[in-house]
Amino acid sequence: MYELVIANKNYSSWSLRPWVLMRARNIPFTERQIPFPGGDSYPTYKPLSPNGRVPCLIDADRPVWDSLAIVEYLAERHPGLWPDDAEARAWSRCAAAEMHSSFQTLRDICTMNCGIRVRLKHRPAALERDIARIGELWNEGLVRFGGPYLAGDTFTGADAFFAPVAFRAQTYGLDFGGAASAYVERMLAEPAIREWYEAALAEPWREEGHEEEARAAGEWTEDLRARA
Repeated sequence: MYELVIANKNYSSWSLRPWVLMRARNIPFTERQIPFPGGDSYPTYKPLSPNGRVPCLIDADRPVWDSLAIVEYLAERHPGLWPDDAEARAWSRCAAAEMHSSFQTLRDICTMNCGIRVRLKHRPAALERDIARIGELWNEGLVRFGGPYLAGDTFTGADAFFAPVAFRAQTYGLDFGGAASAYVERMLAEPAIREWYEAALAEPWREEGHEEEARAAGEWTEDLRARA
């Protein structure tokens, strides 16, 4: 059975992607959760993950690291993780790769922190561009392939890659416009995403670097997490 090494569910957007795809598509795995240690996490994760980061999928003695590589590795072994239709599959891979490599301002200002609600103190033009581009992508996929997921009627790798953005929308009150607004609600209601969210709220750990990033974003209006 696969083993998936992840960090805090409250913070780790990269860990969420393969975790939620495997859970949503009923691919069995065991979870090894190692919370962020604070400061340099490389020595903590290096014994398990060649790049010293999470997530890392371990298949027998074979480590597969980086969320995009993990999804591609799984897609070779489990049909349907990308759409069967060639056009939808090409679009999905492009959208997932864009999410993997882009939207740095969104990442920097709206860091993933599932259990809090934040009123942003500033929304620079670069953040607005990131939000607009994600809305453009989501609305294109939903209209072009008929929904209710980004590439059709099945949860695939494209949805998994944007799952952290649904949490960011909830935390920071982001609106992506059009059909994308309903898509956020659908994603947050997905059983696998609900499972992740409930576990994130129950975590007792806090990592000051991630907390400071969220404090810098704006005023916290709610903290729904269990007491540290």
